[in-house]
Amino acid sequence: MYEDTSSRNGKRMLVDRLWPRGMRKERARPDEWLRDMTPSADLRHWHHHDQERFAEFRDRYIGELEDADHRPAVQHLRDLAAHDKVTLLTATKDLGRSEAAVLAQWLGAAGTASR
Repeated sequence: MYEDTSSRNGKRMLVDRLWPRGMRKERARPDEWLRDMTPSADLRHWHHHDQERFAEFRDRYIGELEDADHRPAVQHLRDLAAHDKVTLLTATKDLGRSEAAVLAQWLGAAGTASR
């Protein structure tokens, strides 16, 4: 999220539920903010970036992504990825253990997660 934009990023999709602290919308310029793809508030609060809970967080998040409420958002993201490169944006410091990484892996995305 904090890296400079580049045309090589393709579509820049913010996948955090909350807007990143200290980031002005004019600077960030995501193409879309996909709040419907983010973990629920209950799951985010339970996980609270506790890395010992990450494996269970991942499983619970994937369960949320597979429910009927997420189908339209998931399909929208898959459609975008089928036609353009997609970069998932997050403000999380630990990209490897973030919802963006889980989402990218779950989607089978060839794209990247970017902070």
